[in-house]
Amino acid sequence: MSNREVVVLSVGGVRFVTRASTLQQFPESRLARMLDHDDQEFKLVNGEFFVDRDGTLFSYIMDFLRTLQVSLPTNFSDYQRLQREAEFYGLYLLADVLSQEHLLRPRPEILEVRFSLQEMQAFFRIFGSCSTTVETLADQITVFTGQQSGQSWNSPFSSQKPLVPLPLERPSHHDMFFQCGTDCSAGDQFVARYVSIKPDDRKLINGTNVLGLLLDTLFKNGFHLVSTRTVSSEDKVECYSLERMKRPACLTVTVNQTPGSSRVAQAKKSQVQKGK
Repeated sequence: MSNREVVVLSVGGVRFVTRASTLQQFPESRLARMLDHDDQEFKLVNGEFFVDRDGTLFSYIMDFLRTLQVSLPTNFSDYQRLQREAEFYGLYLLADVLSQEHLLRPRPEILEVRFSLQEMQAFFRIFGSCSTTVETLADQITVFTGQQSGQSWNSPFSSQKPLVPLPLERPSHHDMFFQCGTDCSAGDQFVARYVSIKPDDRKLINGTNVLGLLLDTLFKNGFHLVSTRTVSSEDKVECYSLERMKRPACLTVTVNQTPGSSRVAQAKKSQVQKGK
């Protein structure tokens, strides 16, 4: 058994430097046996182990050995080739996980924004297929209310009284409702509602401006516009459908030591989301 702590491995010309203990995560794998010089597929050349395999795919195998997690890029598609590489190295647990593509492939996430403009008020309702995304967006949006001397969107609000934040209406975990603009109050005073969307610190009252900021925020979060349509021409309700590819929860591998035998491993879904 080699006593070297640091191992240099060249896979198809791509160089990797790692600890021997990382390659020994699964003692029965070919990478572990390589350190014992017990596998003819691996050649020791100038102090480096060389194997003629795909170096790009091996980077994902190294990530798995280092973290015991399977987390692939959103645009990854070479599941069968990576599974074949995992089988070559004797990492059969990883190969088994990769055979379950439905657990690893990104899935489309849908968000729908409904916008209605009625006189000096604008109404927004947002539906999302992922409750976590809707919850995150709700944390970014704040509605403020205050008195305004005129009904026009360009009328200034009174600086004598601070604006009061209002809670968003949340009919369910998958949607929210809010509005902006002015509404008649007593005398010549009007109740004004302003909307702020983090990280932008502006407080906007014009519904069209709020819609533009909302869509821009969603675009920056990876959504793209799929379609626009008019839901109700009578109520002037416009619907904007957006979509993005959502990474699945990464798969974490739990390795247990059993007395008198080799280690046993199993894969389970991690609750931590890798990106949104």
